[in-house]
Amino acid sequence: MLPFALGFLLATLQPSHGQFPRVCANTQSLLSKECCPPWDGDGSPCGQLSRRGSCQNILLSQAPLGPQFPFSGVDDREDWPSVFYNRTCRCEGNFMGFNCGECKFGFSGLNCTERQVRTRRNIFQLTTSEKNKFLAYLNLAKNIPSEDYVIATGTYTQMNNGSNPMFRDINVYDLFVWMHYYASRDTLLGGSNVWRDVDFAHEAPGFLPWHRAFLLMWERQIQRITGDENFTIPYWDWRDAEDCGVCNDEYMGGRHPTNPNLLSPGSIFSSWQVICTRSEEYNSQEALCSATGEGPIRRNPGNNDKSRTPRLPSSADVEFCLSLTQYESGTMDKMANFSFRNTLEGFADPQTAISNPAQSSLHNALHIYMNGSMSQVQGSANDPIFVIHHAFVDSIFERWLRRHRPMLEVYPAANAPIGHNRENYMVPFIPLYRNGEFFKPSRELGYDYEYLQEPALESFQDFLAPYLQQARQIWPWLVGAAVFGGVVTAMLTGLIRACRKKKGTTSSETQPLLVESEDYNNMTYQSNF
Repeated sequence: MLPFALGFLLATLQPSHGQFPRVCANTQSLLSKECCPPWDGDGSPCGQLSRRGSCQNILLSQAPLGPQFPFSGVDDREDWPSVFYNRTCRCEGNFMGFNCGECKFGFSGLNCTERQVRTRRNIFQLTTSEKNKFLAYLNLAKNIPSEDYVIATGTYTQMNNGSNPMFRDINVYDLFVWMHYYASRDTLLGGSNVWRDVDFAHEAPGFLPWHRAFLLMWERQIQRITGDENFTIPYWDWRDAEDCGVCNDEYMGGRHPTNPNLLSPGSIFSSWQVICTRSEEYNSQEALCSATGEGPIRRNPGNNDKSRTPRLPSSADVEFCLSLTQYESGTMDKMANFSFRNTLEGFADPQTAISNPAQSSLHNALHIYMNGSMSQVQGSANDPIFVIHHAFVDSIFERWLRRHRPMLEVYPAANAPIGHNRENYMVPFIPLYRNGEFFKPSRELGYDYEYLQEPALESFQDFLAPYLQQARQIWPWLVGAAVFGGVVTAMLTGLIRACRKKKGTTSSETQPLLVESEDYNNMTYQSNF
């Protein structure tokens, strides 16, 4: 039955969405540094004739960066994507995509005018049919080549500055594994020299917005290759879990009966080959991951280093993290204290918010706990648990956004580690997205979480409830201001009457300036607290 289903889905294959657009992975585009493909709808670059967008110079952020990366001009990811392209499509309105041929997240329809909000659900709340469909979709993505995108197998210098393109095909699932690798890989400095303290997707403010965008793109690709427009990523709520509840053949694969580091033969994921897991080999060869298979998924949940991660995260850990009011702080890296981002990422103690890189908590704890492919940053997306884990991490980010309602300005505009300032473009996404674009409530991006959905307001009183609550909070101040105003008014009135009695009748030149009653009633007063 599964082969038949996959065959049917292959027949409905549609373009995918991800990294280097295939139409721009050629000598002409690289030498001209322009990636403005035509939109199929009208044949014009960026759909300009249909007013979808136009080919424009890339506007790079000039804000200063933090001190963590003391180099310039040595990494293709600096000022992304200007090493490869400095002109791309700038889409108008609700249009999006490398050729403005898609709708922004949260919109649909021929002209991208229809608002939509889809719901991500708990994986344990899916029906058997829904769960099996999700697993089939994952396996489909692993076996379908990406039509629209390719990956780079060499640096821009190794491509002879664009005259010798080095790209190759990749399947849809591995495209996202490769993008996660590329964003977090070491910087090649020449010879055997590398710089490891660099990451364009982790250990800094962009961690949560980057993975939010990553999941949205991944979700959209599943929708497109399957034709299932209502598909959403399920999440795994791991709070207070005693073990890996999804590590069985019914869900994400059980333990192999004779080799505890491998997956059960009864799981469809046991045949998957991982990519991009040999960072030391790539570094020694001054090479990029070429996405060739490197062996099966490895996973041995619970047999991890207990001194680093003694347990899975608790509800109390999550609640404390949500109580933190600062999104980012201090050095804005893994040493940041009292930072919501750093605590949720797992570099700070979930009970004190003090940085402790020797421990792995919350998000990091799950990666370490899996004790295998998922435990190494660059190749962690090889394990499909990555997707349902990060969906739940994103839901915690969403809870924080709803609780604290931060302005966009809360996200750091300057002095963050390289690639993480608010206006920096996310590496390695094309079309281009800035970090700040995903620092907003999920409903504005077209999705919600089942356990976060608020019940519909059933009456006008329900509508007024949040405003009445705010009024109750400031009521003592209003009463205090009224009492103070009354006392001051009484004192002034008494003083004026006393002066009148003392001086008696005065000339018209010294009479107090009075306002006509008609004008007085039309005046407006404002009180500033």
